[in-house]
Amino acid sequence: MAKVLCVLYDDPVGGYPTTYARDEVPAINSYPGGQSAPTPSTIDFTPGELLGSVSGGLGLRDFLESGGHTFVVTSDKDGADSEFDRELVDADIVISQPFWPAYLTAERIAKAKNLKMAVTAGIGSDHVDLQAAIERGITVTEVTFSNSISVAEHVVMMILALVRNYIPSYGWVVRGGWNIADCAERSYDLEGMKVGTVAAGRIGSAVLRRLKPFDVELHYTDRHRLSAEVEEDLGLTFHETTAEMVPLLDVVTINAPLYPETEGLFDEALLSTMKRGAYIVNTARGKICDRDAIARALESGQLAGYAGDVWFPQPPPADHPWRSMPHHGMTPHISGTSLSAQARYAAGTREILECFFEGRPIRDEYLIVDGGRLAGTGAHSYGEGNATGGSEEAARFKA
Repeated sequence: MAKVLCVLYDDPVGGYPTTYARDEVPAINSYPGGQSAPTPSTIDFTPGELLGSVSGGLGLRDFLESGGHTFVVTSDKDGADSEFDRELVDADIVISQPFWPAYLTAERIAKAKNLKMAVTAGIGSDHVDLQAAIERGITVTEVTFSNSISVAEHVVMMILALVRNYIPSYGWVVRGGWNIADCAERSYDLEGMKVGTVAAGRIGSAVLRRLKPFDVELHYTDRHRLSAEVEEDLGLTFHETTAEMVPLLDVVTINAPLYPETEGLFDEALLSTMKRGAYIVNTARGKICDRDAIARALESGQLAGYAGDVWFPQPPPADHPWRSMPHHGMTPHISGTSLSAQARYAAGTREILECFFEGRPIRDEYLIVDGGRLAGTGAHSYGEGNATGGSEEAARFKA
């Protein structure tokens, strides 16, 4: 029998919901390109429920406990005295989320003598020290594609919110105003702008497809160039490097995984090459951007706006500059944890666990590290090395 340690975000401040705004969510059986949605033997939840919080438990409790496994769920994840650290010592499997990451560093892995698998409930496994997992022979998995479209929709929403100055305009209404000039003085049309994505994988490609009807000029850069057919269909211009692409753009959307080569990519030097008044939307990882350089670029006017839902560390401290910098559209890390997405990543987590317990192969697209090497999606998306550091900084701000 296994001990499964699950780290999820806290319940709503008003308590776990007993009713929901909608009675159902659409059933998604396959994704663009043909990959099937998760296929566990069954599920013990109703799609559309809040599953990503502690009380939701990803809908796994009945499944795991009826099989004789120990299931521990906590939101207390930072610092040596955290419940996560105490329970990790003899855990066989750790489940965490990108939205509320339990930073599984080399030091924590060294203490977890029984650890065999780390599962990301969602996509993006950079909160795991992949190099340490490779060296220890720990399997790392994630529910690839489960919330990619969710994130792509969020990106388009944030681009429009920045360019059209939506958030300040909404604020005038809430405060009882009718200040049309104040709303319009930073509002532009997206039509005709040059928009590009850093990385055009599942999320980046979905963003490009959703932006095509806006009659914008689309650009991209990626380690793996798209096919000529896709480039022609979407009217894409390919660039070999981010540095080559961003000086041309009005809007940059970042959709790359975090690994050593992308950590700190958008620093002072790169930001200085961008058009004055450009916008950045980052739903990838906070560490891809230099925190203080972004704030300075907004204060100086080099950037007209910055939006995203990824921070470093997560959750960020109360005095994190991205909370107070001008012209931002930041949210908590919510783009991939809509109730629709939760139904898929919870089902995918169960599918991974069923395969593990039954000794069946885990889908190749769910694998990040396996057999002491990058595997499956991990081999395509990540580089060896570690960009995981964060637990120590997060612990400083635990209070």
